[in-house]
Amino acid sequence: MNALILAAGYATRLYPLTLTKAKPLLEVAGKPMIDWVLDNLAPIPDLERVYVVTNNKFVKDFQNWAEVYRRKKPKFAIEIIDDGSTDDSDKLGAIGDIVLAITRHELAKNDLIVVAGDNLFSEPLADFARSAKASEATLATYDVGDLEAIKKYSSITTDSEGVITRFEEKPPEPKNAVAGIALYYFSRELVPLFTTYIAAGNNPDQPGRFIQWLYQRKPVKTYQIKGTWFDIGSKETLEEANQIFAQFR
Repeated sequence: MNALILAAGYATRLYPLTLTKAKPLLEVAGKPMIDWVLDNLAPIPDLERVYVVTNNKFVKDFQNWAEVYRRKKPKFAIEIIDDGSTDDSDKLGAIGDIVLAITRHELAKNDLIVVAGDNLFSEPLADFARSAKASEATLATYDVGDLEAIKKYSSITTDSEGVITRFEEKPPEPKNAVAGIALYYFSRELVPLFTTYIAAGNNPDQPGRFIQWLYQRKPVKTYQIKGTWFDIGSKETLEEANQIFAQFR
């Protein structure tokens, strides 16, 4: 199994913090956000290689970060991918970056976990991976506990087996507070469908759009993340995460 961390965005909502530093390299509770992601991926027993796709503006920063992380925790190989973009005007989009990584590194040969580099979890992801391996595709979900808050995310409805029956991005009238989050598992059989999705002219941006397309063609299971989850999208959520994740150091 491989993992792909999405870290190619420009995080303009966090300017000026992200003018000179990529969002996943900003510190939360004393260590870069991406360290939290890697530390929670590390317990997955059959994880062989982690790919980090970033942009040309910050690629050297991620290469430097990877050298330091490898020395601290040399459990698996880390490879940095430069998507060639330099700002928001020429970015590939998250799904475009996934397709680039799949094509360039033949990632369809193995099962794949995809996670956003600004998604923080308080608990390791080994149970997520273990559960997901019994499926063709699994989307992680989180109960945000607030019908107003869910309007910023994607609302998920499932059947009794936990398979998605409805997926709505930024729902104006959500039916529940369960959000789909940027943590995904795809079996090696399904990974090539990213290329099919892009070839059909679909939107290459948010990964949730791929799930919205996929669940109508293949069964997509869900796995509810426990503990604390943060999607760092603003200075306010960054400050809140700093306070809360300090207790998990």
